[in-house]
Amino acid sequence: MKIQHARRTNPYPWTWEIPALIVGAVLLAMGIALHLARAIANVFAGAGWQLTPRPALFSSLPRLIGGDAGAGLADEQTGYASSGVLWFWIAATELVVLVIVVLVLRWGLAQWGPGRIQGMASPSEAEQLLGLSRLRRNAPIIRPDLYAKKGTS
Repeated sequence: MKIQHARRTNPYPWTWEIPALIVGAVLLAMGIALHLARAIANVFAGAGWQLTPRPALFSSLPRLIGGDAGAGLADEQTGYASSGVLWFWIAATELVVLVIVVLVLRWGLAQWGPGRIQGMASPSEAEQLLGLSRLRRNAPIIRPDLYAKKGTS
């Protein structure tokens, strides 16, 4: 049985807007994760927790990817993380972001994607209505000749 909303046609087909929004959101999350990785690397290097000021958020990305742990920070000081430590934290943080993106994308496709299940019972609901436990519970009603209680006919 289809849901009424699903049977109605949409005169405007979605083409590139939703994928472009998803790609933009993923790129933004990965860019912010670079700054988070730099902050974590600097904390472990002893330079303290410093976040990039908003005006330098995107302009500092090339130097940050190049291994400069002080790129875009307001106060230029020594003691920032080395490029090897910075790249380790960048890889770890980007891996976490990638896993989160894949899980969210998988959930979104299951919820709204073309292969979503509409109007279906969950496995626990199907087992409750049609499963073996219900057959056993209602066996005296279904087959009274085999499963009737002793002493009744």
